[in-house]
Amino acid sequence: MKIDDCFYLGYITKTKGLKGELQLFFEFGEYDEIEFDSVFVELNGKLVPYFVNTYKLQNNQTGYFFFDDVDTIEKAAALVKKKVYLPNSKKPERHDDEFLITDLKGFIAHDVTHGELGEIIEIHEYPQQYVAVVPYKFREVMFPLNDDFIVEIDEEEGTVKLDLPEGLLDVYLNE
Repeated sequence: MKIDDCFYLGYITKTKGLKGELQLFFEFGEYDEIEFDSVFVELNGKLVPYFVNTYKLQNNQTGYFFFDDVDTIEKAAALVKKKVYLPNSKKPERHDDEFLITDLKGFIAHDVTHGELGEIIEIHEYPQQYVAVVPYKFREVMFPLNDDFIVEIDEEEGTVKLDLPEGLLDVYLNE
């Protein structure tokens, strides 16, 4: 299995107990819609399959997993901080009318005060919020994407109208 044939699920944060239980932190938003029978863990640039014995999902974007053949804390510790993937075929399907905040990548950002900022080239997902990255006046500018700042989204035009806090862009533009 190649990484190109998979989607990133999250990473293993720590061990729990002495029998090989692992905590997985999910960076993929719809992890609760996935049936976990096996996962792929990235080890030395290669994806290694692990069959899931049991798992329990938590509300805080984590889950506790027991993998077959990982039955000691030593075996489990070797997997801590490793990235976890699943085949694209297991990715939950989205409905056509479903619009996610990450779909704003490629949209043109317009601020009420500063006018056109540029194309959103990246969207970073953090536990509390999403942050957009836009090249503006030869600098990379970052700003939160939340209901407080988004005024309007025009899917047909591919634009997002924002009302950014006063001084936010100055942080990036002043030397």
